[in-house]
Amino acid sequence: MVTKPKRIDILGVATASGASVRGCGMGPEALRVAGLLEALLELDLAVADHGDIRRIHPEISTNPSSWRLPEERKADVLYLAARTSEAGHDILTNGHFPLFVGGDHSIAMGTLSAVSRYNAAKGKPVHVLWVDAHADYNTPDTSPSGNLHGMPLALLCGEPGFDDGFKGDWLGSIEPRNVTIFGARSIDREERRLLHARGVEVIDMRKIDQVGVVGLMQPIIERVKASNGHLHVSFDVDAIDPAIAPGGGTLVPGGLTYREAHLIMEMLHDSGIVGSLDIVELNPFLDHGGKSATLLVDLVASLFGRSIMGEEPGPVEFVTGED
Repeated sequence: MVTKPKRIDILGVATASGASVRGCGMGPEALRVAGLLEALLELDLAVADHGDIRRIHPEISTNPSSWRLPEERKADVLYLAARTSEAGHDILTNGHFPLFVGGDHSIAMGTLSAVSRYNAAKGKPVHVLWVDAHADYNTPDTSPSGNLHGMPLALLCGEPGFDDGFKGDWLGSIEPRNVTIFGARSIDREERRLLHARGVEVIDMRKIDQVGVVGLMQPIIERVKASNGHLHVSFDVDAIDPAIAPGGGTLVPGGLTYREAHLIMEMLHDSGIVGSLDIVELNPFLDHGGKSATLLVDLVASLFGRSIMGEEPGPVEFVTGED
């Protein structure tokens, strides 16, 4: 029999402060409107929605661009990272499956910290599947844009160049060799150098074209199983081809097809190794009639067991916060 998570806890992180384009702070609500909760309930899963974490700005400026001030954006990202790390850790401690919905990809500073801290206390290795057109492995010294949504993996993997504001009890750590970036097709020069030096696995779209999703996903799954590890999946909407998922601010042509994206999720479900999930960078302001939001909801449903023929019995056991 398939063992389902005890409960899926949805936590929205409503921010665009790590990005260069406004709008993805509305992503969590857009996913709810697109039927995220209903899709999970239809699979007979227990679901709790914790609402959205956001930073309140008591002083509102008449200058519409004031929110773009670098220090204010950084303060937003770090405040939310600390809050998300604590909330996510609580969800895992209570034995539930955290589903983090963003928001830009800077939220992973908090989500991965929660997962890392929780599993470090249990002596369990954390593996990361970063499904994204970008590597998000820049540092403040290497980033061409300075946008923090391009830096979460570098921070969690311990790269230098981050000031003391990025440190604290909330921050976790990830072993670079346990990270796989899947679907990459836009990586900066200095970022590429760091990825090579640290041994981060990068599966770009050329490899996917040549080998196919099954041949590339299977070794990842086997590696996590062999280590008895926790797999955190961080899924960026821009991993998918913009022709079918236009609702992102950093789109790159030539992404995953509809079936490739679903196959990734279906294989992950069958593996039973996923312990936490991010869905990030949905920008409903740029989306076309909810097209991207609906696709992301369907992909989440595939990860949690939706199939063409319905539920099938098998030796699948989802990882939750309980042994």
